[in-house]
Amino acid sequence: MYEKLTGLIPALQTDDFGEWIIDKENNGTPEHPIQFPFVNYGEVVRKLEEEIYRFDDEYPEFGLKRYGEILKASGIDWGSESMQHAEVGMLDGKTVMALLLGTVRAECFCDGALLGFCKDGSVIKWLGRLKELDQG
Repeated sequence: MYEKLTGLIPALQTDDFGEWIIDKENNGTPEHPIQFPFVNYGEVVRKLEEEIYRFDDEYPEFGLKRYGEILKASGIDWGSESMQHAEVGMLDGKTVMALLLGTVRAECFCDGALLGFCKDGSVIKWLGRLKELDQG
């Protein structure tokens, strides 16, 4: 069920995920406005994001658009600390997918959120749990 997502684990383990782009050329004048910092994500992270949204589309019965409620029901707050430290060993696939969707949605509100979850190992840990669930 989660093969397209878990198939990305090896590539994610060797990827640098992306990099912050910070405008050091412009000085903030009207002629040279400063561009806000942003993350330029690598190909593997873009593929991961695409597969998370694809899963959400293919399995509407999971109700992942209500990821905050799903996480809360498992005692996980929609916030980096709670999500990073979630004990995933006992979580079901729906809750793990809510963690992943919550992460890509967090990126909409906070540039670099997805990068943080990739770099601290959370995303690979969550995908590892999905792999366990697939293996039964």
